[in-house]
Amino acid sequence: MNQIKPSLLHKLEQALDGMDRVTVAVSGGVDSLTLAQAAHRHLGGRAEMIHAVSPAVPREATARTRALAEREGWNLRVIDAGEFGDENYVANPVNRCFFCKSALYTSIAGLTDRQVVSGANTDDLGDYRPGMEAAADQGVRHPFVEAGIDKAGVREIARFLGLDMIAELPASPCLSSRLETGIQVTPEALEFVHAVEARVGKWLAARGGFPGAVRCRIRAAGPAVELDDASLADIRSDAGAAIRRDVADLAAAAGFGEEVPFEPYRMGSAFLKDAQKDAAE
Repeated sequence: MNQIKPSLLHKLEQALDGMDRVTVAVSGGVDSLTLAQAAHRHLGGRAEMIHAVSPAVPREATARTRALAEREGWNLRVIDAGEFGDENYVANPVNRCFFCKSALYTSIAGLTDRQVVSGANTDDLGDYRPGMEAAADQGVRHPFVEAGIDKAGVREIARFLGLDMIAELPASPCLSSRLETGIQVTPEALEFVHAVEARVGKWLAARGGFPGAVRCRIRAAGPAVELDDASLADIRSDAGAAIRRDVADLAAAAGFGEEVPFEPYRMGSAFLKDAQKDAAE
């Protein structure tokens, strides 16, 4: 088993000990899955996990969560947090995540009397994160943050716990983050985003590469696909003609035009900073 800094997992366990009984909100990404596994190993029956399904949650994340829970014997519940019932969330304002996380944590709080915890780490503290505001409103705690653990530390812990494949997962925010601020969030739009990203990711993997971020953005001007530099060069080559055609067909079937540009990856490019500024003012 790989070695990590001797104090890293110990610090996390100390943070969990201070909470005694916990309910881990599991999204299906590396952070929450690692926290869930650490809590399960350390707290046993004092830890339970809740995963929310939604059109905004990739099916792969749900399958990954279910598979790990079955393999490791987690106490897992799968729910629908119902964020699509909130018109504020559907409108996709600059603080959309606040409404999403509010729905999630309110739903979880109604199902447990334990301390609700999230997989947020210290790297999440520097950005505009309205979801963290919702967590604070609901009394949610963040063991990685309390233990001073960043994303790299989370990945180290995952490897130590035998979650090697989980440790290598790229960051993957919810599918709603692909929609430009102000564009209404609909299940149909998210299904299109997921279909494009899955198709492109599969093509890149079959080419023998290790694709980084694959993002299908929906903007006011229409959809676009963002990729890391190596993947972008590959898909723009003659070899990528078929997959470019596939993406164009998906766009046409979804009611968009067939012109889908492939562009360099820019983190958070669907998030309009001017909208954030306007909201603050």
